[in-house]
Amino acid sequence: MFKKSLIVLLLVVIAMAGLAWLKRVDILLGLVKFRSDREFVVAPNEALPWNRGPQMAQSQPKQRLPNIILIVADDLGYNDISTFGGGVAGGLLQTPHIDQLAEQGAVFNQSYAGNATCAPSRAMIMTGRYPTRTGFEFTPTPSGMGPMVSMVSAAMNNGLPPGVFSEAGSEVAVSYEEQGLPAAEVTIAEVLRDRGYYTAHIGKWHLGRAAGSTPNAQGFDDSLLMASGLYLPEDDPDVVNAKLDFDPIDQFLWARLNYAASFNNGGDQRFEPGGYLTDYWTDESLAIIKANKNRPFFLYLAHWGTHTPLQATREDYEAVGDITPHRLRVYAAMVRALDRSVGRIMATLEQEGLAENTLVMFTSDNGGPGYLGLPNVNAPYRGWKLTNFEGGLRVPLFIKWPSRIVPNTDIDVPVAHIDIMPTLAAAAGAATPPGVDIDGLNLLPLATGEDAEQWPRTTLFWQSGYYRAVRHGDWKLQISERPKKNWLYNLAEDPTERHNLAATRVDKLHELQTLLDKHDASARPPLYPFVVEMPVAVDKTLVDYFESGDEYIYWPN
Repeated sequence: MFKKSLIVLLLVVIAMAGLAWLKRVDILLGLVKFRSDREFVVAPNEALPWNRGPQMAQSQPKQRLPNIILIVADDLGYNDISTFGGGVAGGLLQTPHIDQLAEQGAVFNQSYAGNATCAPSRAMIMTGRYPTRTGFEFTPTPSGMGPMVSMVSAAMNNGLPPGVFSEAGSEVAVSYEEQGLPAAEVTIAEVLRDRGYYTAHIGKWHLGRAAGSTPNAQGFDDSLLMASGLYLPEDDPDVVNAKLDFDPIDQFLWARLNYAASFNNGGDQRFEPGGYLTDYWTDESLAIIKANKNRPFFLYLAHWGTHTPLQATREDYEAVGDITPHRLRVYAAMVRALDRSVGRIMATLEQEGLAENTLVMFTSDNGGPGYLGLPNVNAPYRGWKLTNFEGGLRVPLFIKWPSRIVPNTDIDVPVAHIDIMPTLAAAAGAATPPGVDIDGLNLLPLATGEDAEQWPRTTLFWQSGYYRAVRHGDWKLQISERPKKNWLYNLAEDPTERHNLAATRVDKLHELQTLLDKHDASARPPLYPFVVEMPVAVDKTLVDYFESGDEYIYWPN
């Protein structure tokens, strides 16, 4: 009897162990959520004590230094705005307010992100410098994200090669919060603050939360920080969610994120935002504009939209109509909210008499991701976020400044995020930091037609570890070690990168390879190592099954 009972007990233990193994991902994600829910106390929403300017104007707005508003979307696909003839769901959703901003100023038709993922792009926007100078080369990821995403990815049967978790990278002694832009780097906020501007940041930062790297430490008088990343609580009656069960990153985000903001403390003390995140940040942006209309201000509005997790207000979800699949409808509703934000800001500038002498710039941090499972977000370009194909790097860049830039100005010169910092400094009549090498160039001569023919740059660079790219003139080269492959394209003839000329134009391959090698020769090492290498299909979304012969790259981060 005892022996029989022991056998039964052993079988039960084996069965439970087997079930636990099968459910290991769910169990671990549950543990992540348990920890996240208890990591911080989130207080109720609170009114924010923004700095306020003079109550009475000392001079007419048009006689002052220009106000500057920089709006950066997150993961917005090139085809998701209708300015270039596209729009979400085959054009069913238009973006009239963003389109109007573009029409009333300068449109850069060949504008590039600094990187195909968010944080390095943001570092380049703030500093005007390549990662070869700053060392800020990879996007910091929260503790546990690398191994968790790798494990979830390995458990999926999508045909992709496996993700690789870097043990060496995970052993770095620097925490996620400390992986920031070094305090020694000079940001555009510091330049403008020293010029006499009131400087305010709202939204995403992703450039560090420890001492010396917070927005307040990097030049912003005030900072309303995205302390976590839910747009609304998951069970809020006014939210419509779309979870992506085919995406390991999405599964981690739903487990890890909550609904929280912080003000001027780097995320240490948190409170609930005052509504749907995109709308709440816009409300606070309008408060800043109205409170500081009598002095020059710099507002950096770094939207979280349209980054996952996919969450929309029920009102926006109903307004976009019967779009399928469900995730596309939620995504369209998120784009609608982003477009509304731009419209509300532009309307407030008009109402307050500030529009004429306010420079408004709009861009996105990188291209749309393939892990959305939405095939047309970057159309007509190949590739996604996490690739150096045009789909990962092409972003909108619009500048409206009525007192200086005439409407409907189109510019075809290739430009990039490194150009934003020197452009905004020039608009304010400020010099770039002395003794600091700035890689970007002032775009105002292009936007205003002054000396536009003398544009001095022909080459742009991108890098993420062993995966690098260079554009020189109309030629673009990508080099990867995993897989070991080169992609060479003539973008003037092949802007969608369909015909790889690496084998037939060896002369151009060598020329661009030499430029890359020279660029890397004096590069400083990355500040922090990459922790994971993720496979990305170039021509398929993550919802599609990857088959032998499909092109892919590994993205080290």
